[in-house]
Amino acid sequence: MPKLWNNTIEAHRREVREAIIDATASLVGEHGVLGVTMSGVAQRSGIGRATLYKYFPDVEAILHAWHHRQIDAHLAELAALRDSSGAAVERLRNVLHAYARIAHQRTQHDPELGAVLHRTHQGGHGADARSRLHTLLTELIADGAADGSLRTDVSADELAQFCLHALDAATGMPEPDAVHRLVAVTMAGLQPQA
Repeated sequence: MPKLWNNTIEAHRREVREAIIDATASLVGEHGVLGVTMSGVAQRSGIGRATLYKYFPDVEAILHAWHHRQIDAHLAELAALRDSSGAAVERLRNVLHAYARIAHQRTQHDPELGAVLHRTHQGGHGADARSRLHTLLTELIADGAADGSLRTDVSADELAQFCLHALDAATGMPEPDAVHRLVAVTMAGLQPQA
């Protein structure tokens, strides 16, 4: 097959896959995770059920694909904040605020959705994303330590771990103001010792 034909087929497959994921996310928003069926997804995405099954074996697989896409989008957002201009401490503060906001938003989802996503998602993409986030924070903290704006008596690696664990608490916070206070407390723990 000519290369142009292959590229066109691959682009079409990506578009169909994205349409399936978008349709599923929309249906979850309307009916909750337990109200989503493969036939509903096929109808919403405008494809036949047989075609849908060529892409995904069940709703859970689609939800995992959606979750991967969300994780990748969040990591891209955090990397953009890391790479923005400004002092390391300010870029770190922006990354921590964004991460805490993302963690807080997890509580806004259908509780059943969280159960489905985390039932079989203990390693793999989620672990890789956590590792990438840890590396991103470690680098920012090292930059802040090098310019004297962050503490140096604890390794950047350990401080990144501290930040991740501290901000995971944002998942259970009842309101956005509590999330901002949590980030402020976390940043205070990163300040140089007198």
